[in-house]
Amino acid sequence: MVLKLIIATHAKPGTNIIIEGVSYTVRSNDISKTGKHGASKCRIEAIGIISGQKKIIVVPGHERFEVPLVEKKKAQVLSIGDNVSVMDLESFETLDVPCDNELKEQIQEGSNVEYWNVEGEKIIKRKL
Repeated sequence: MVLKLIIATHAKPGTNIIIEGVSYTVRSNDISKTGKHGASKCRIEAIGIISGQKKIIVVPGHERFEVPLVEKKKAQVLSIGDNVSVMDLESFETLDVPCDNELKEQIQEGSNVEYWNVEGEKIIKRKL
């Protein structure tokens, strides 16, 4: 669910935006002002929230981007397998959430983690 739209010149570092249906976090935004009658151009470098993939795009300064809804929630780890099974500490629902291997080594059953719900996709971000 998208809450608001921003234009490319307002996409500051740390802002979350949706590019081609995927949620990204802006790392840098280089704005160039062109000639007398030309429009400004923005070179946006972004990192995927879920995938961690880097993306660089060049768009006109008036281009609009959707801002995704990112919910940060706490959960308790129930079991660790290919995906990590967690229980939300507010609603007590159980979820199977993907986790990268570095974080999987740090967590154990019974520990608390923070997971993000980004437009319906869930991922474990850190151990609490």
